[in-house]
Amino acid sequence: MRPVIPYVTAALLFGLGVYGVLRRRNAVLVLMAVELMLNAVNLVLVTADTTVRSELPHGGQVFALFVIVLAAAEVGVGLAIVLQLYRLRASVAVDEVPLTEPPSPAGAGRIGAQR
Repeated sequence: MRPVIPYVTAALLFGLGVYGVLRRRNAVLVLMAVELMLNAVNLVLVTADTTVRSELPHGGQVFALFVIVLAAAEVGVGLAIVLQLYRLRASVAVDEVPLTEPPSPAGAGRIGAQR
């Protein structure tokens, strides 16, 4: 079997994922682009497992399974963050997310402050 076609397909999928992460403003589309990149890595792992002889039997498939589990956890956490962002801002645009907290009023954050 010639592994050129799966490797080229994986490279194209990974390139599309990188483009999606860098160019999209919607957080859900960014998560989908990350999933596309993870699936491209899975394709490389499974192709390498079938074409390369190694000491570990089915090592690439085992790593691909770990990547699938990682992707499922990433989707759960990522969608929870996106839903909370939508509840707070009514938008899921990535460039509108504040990266720093606004300064709190004087004395509001102190423990034991009396009012």
